[in-house]
Amino acid sequence: MTVERSSPIEMSQTWTGGQIRNAFLAFFAERQHQILPSASLVPEDPTVLLTIAGMLPFKPVFLGQKERPAARATTSQKCIRTNDIENVGRTARHHTFFEMLGNFSFGDYFKKEAIQWSWELSTQVFGLDPKNLVVSVFREDDEAEVIWREVVGVNPNRIIRMDEADNFWASGPTGPCGPCSEIYYDFKPELGDIGINLDDDTRFIEFYNLVFMQYNRDALGKLTLLEKCNIDTGLGLERMAQILQGVPNNYETDLIYPLIQKAALLADIDYKKVDIQRKTSLKVIGDHSRAVTHLICDGVTASNLGRGYILRRLVRRVIRHGRLIGIAKPFLVEMGETAINLMESVYPQLLERRDVILQELQREEARFLETLERGEKLLVDLLSEKPSRISGEKAFELYDTYGFPLELTQEIAEENNLSVDVEGFDRAMAEQRQRAKAASISIDLTVQDAVDQMAIDLESTNFLGYELLESRCTVQRLLVNGKPAKIASIDDSVQIALDTTTFYGEGGGQVGDCGTLVGVDFGNNSALVEIETVTRNDNVFVHAGRITRGTLKEGDTVDCRVDHIARRRVQSNHTATHMLQSALKQVIDPGISQAGSLVNFDRLRFDFHAPREINPAELEQLEKLVNSWIAEAHPLVIQEMEIEEAMASGAVAMFGEKYGDLVRVVDIPDVSMELCGGTHVKNTSELGIFKIVSECGIASGIRRIEALAGQGVLDYLQERDGIVKELGERFKVKPNQIVGRVASLQNEVKSTMKALAVAHEELALVKVLSLSNESITIKDSQYLVKRLDGIDGNALQNAAQSLVDKLGKNAAVILAGQPDLSDQKKVIFVANFGSQIVTGGLHAGQFVGSIAKLCGGGGGGRSTCAQAGGRDVTALNSALDFAREEFISALS
Repeated sequence: MTVERSSPIEMSQTWTGGQIRNAFLAFFAERQHQILPSASLVPEDPTVLLTIAGMLPFKPVFLGQKERPAARATTSQKCIRTNDIENVGRTARHHTFFEMLGNFSFGDYFKKEAIQWSWELSTQVFGLDPKNLVVSVFREDDEAEVIWREVVGVNPNRIIRMDEADNFWASGPTGPCGPCSEIYYDFKPELGDIGINLDDDTRFIEFYNLVFMQYNRDALGKLTLLEKCNIDTGLGLERMAQILQGVPNNYETDLIYPLIQKAALLADIDYKKVDIQRKTSLKVIGDHSRAVTHLICDGVTASNLGRGYILRRLVRRVIRHGRLIGIAKPFLVEMGETAINLMESVYPQLLERRDVILQELQREEARFLETLERGEKLLVDLLSEKPSRISGEKAFELYDTYGFPLELTQEIAEENNLSVDVEGFDRAMAEQRQRAKAASISIDLTVQDAVDQMAIDLESTNFLGYELLESRCTVQRLLVNGKPAKIASIDDSVQIALDTTTFYGEGGGQVGDCGTLVGVDFGNNSALVEIETVTRNDNVFVHAGRITRGTLKEGDTVDCRVDHIARRRVQSNHTATHMLQSALKQVIDPGISQAGSLVNFDRLRFDFHAPREINPAELEQLEKLVNSWIAEAHPLVIQEMEIEEAMASGAVAMFGEKYGDLVRVVDIPDVSMELCGGTHVKNTSELGIFKIVSECGIASGIRRIEALAGQGVLDYLQERDGIVKELGERFKVKPNQIVGRVASLQNEVKSTMKALAVAHEELALVKVLSLSNESITIKDSQYLVKRLDGIDGNALQNAAQSLVDKLGKNAAVILAGQPDLSDQKKVIFVANFGSQIVTGGLHAGQFVGSIAKLCGGGGGGRSTCAQAGGRDVTALNSALDFAREEFISALS
């Protein structure tokens, strides 16, 4: 995320969301906080599905598992929460996607500074009246109350003591923890301080939370003071925007409202005039459009599991609510484009991955519209049975399985003189919510604690996956939805520890295997577990997945079955990674070193230290070298040896890995030798082919290559072959003639554009010369200010010169317009002043530059001729009115 430092903003000015974000970060940067970028919505913490709070990226730092990035830090962190999804659009403040502004101290400052700065920021920077603020403190935190009351000067009647459930934060059952203090905004201070109930959402909104991490809690619950205390705060950007922009809810701020307006335009309705139901639908569409755009940008794709399921659920809610307000055609791509345009200045990666985002939205919408169609057909079949009413169970099945809205079921039922058992539907919905809550993963370390405890109690897993892909194993421990359990049933999310396994556990840059576990004790009704991934905890392999059939218990015998196709693909990519590193050392620089890697089923990613980009000729040479090694069919020699012996033999250590005394060495004779615990092919010939698909810089001095091997290359080539065939059919040429045909078309386009530019200039001249009669005479001078859209800068400049030539030396001309009517962010101004106007004291460059500032731009030039630009088309007419007033003042 990029952040622009800005000067202090006038208190009378309406705050935009961007100004709030920048002011917060600038405030703490001035207090020696390092501004860090927002982390991905896909967290590094494997126990959490999504980044759900601003502090989540720093949790390993607070737990002492990772070095602090700085003594003080500040961020604007994008977050997603779905635990209250049904409240989105119904309350003023619930969202799925939101931004949390935070300031953090890692063993540096503590309560006094955090409290003083939060108050200073709220009252002096954002200008909130202290009479509108209420502070909460933990009931036992006398120190914090004293600071609020005696140091900051908060009215004691506006300080509320709260219990541990509300004002005490913990990282889990054990570990760092501490009291909280919150700042609430009071929309109705005239009601007084007596009996303040901070749970009253109609009066109060919590916008700032300060966590004072000062204790360590042991297994017995005993609290001891930490040697170094920490600060973790969070200020909700959307909530502060609601307060400062004076709107009734977070949705009507400039952070979300443009998305609501877009949805309303597509539905041909007016948000301000529609009923509460349609307003709610518009809010849901606006909120979820932000969420799905960022999820896809951060690499999530729609599926029925994990993060993919969350994305799919949000997308389907957008489509359902679109239909409820009358949007019958596909519209997600347009909402995605609006979301990208709204947020790209803060998150430029949205623009970089624009095509990926829009393609995923288009695919998922098309898929769900087919599903909705099936749901409608099922409802028609149900009605054909002539029931007396539609049961709640059936209505919920249509909603839950096919995404069919209850409102639409009711509407169709009413047309057939039937009713729907809404109470039965609500009961089924409530049961589903309880299941969802039981399956959710929160910010605390409950899941990780359970995994850690499971690992402590168990011996290391016996990994057989180097030699075997299938084996019979025993379930030793079982977690159901993150909690220890003895039995798991269908649809449960599970984490399983086995005595032995053939599944590779994530490590060394290689992703964990996927596949199935099949129970062997109950015949056709035996358990079936779809394993999504496998991780390691102290050499205990944890298999994460979902029960799709039967039940599973501790002690059950299961067959481990690794997805052999996926394993083959990841093996090819991992071996290719080793070969690529050796090729880089030979072709580019022997001193090249690894800076990170990722090996998955689709492709490989290799990061390395390099001072410059790799040119196309070098990339081609790298490809040829790796493919030559593949063709030479080198056998891989894999053996274990003492680490000293391995290093002495020239083996290269992998980035970020920790090694014991005994290491595994993967040797491709005459090509590569590395320490590696990953899975590999037996012979380089198994790769078939290697293809580099991209090379780029990702940080100062660090480059990244993404490449494919084996089946991934075939998929890649088939896709491009399809593109070549389609182009050949469109251009009516053979594949080897496409380049020539495209070049010919480019030349034709250039010629056409030149002719069009000449035509535009001629048109501008014709239009402008006819405008000379519209000039205004003041004393001996004349001025003309005119808006002309659809004309480029050169044509406008020539036209302005021609007008001055016609009107004379005492003439001043300002022409402006929107050159491209589809681009709302580009305005052009030109000015041409006669010599006597200049003699009289006016300067074309200064004059036009001051006008352009009103459109968010600037520019200048000579005293007689100048040009400027702007970014706000909506301000153009008022800017030209200002120019007319300036001429009247200057020439009178």
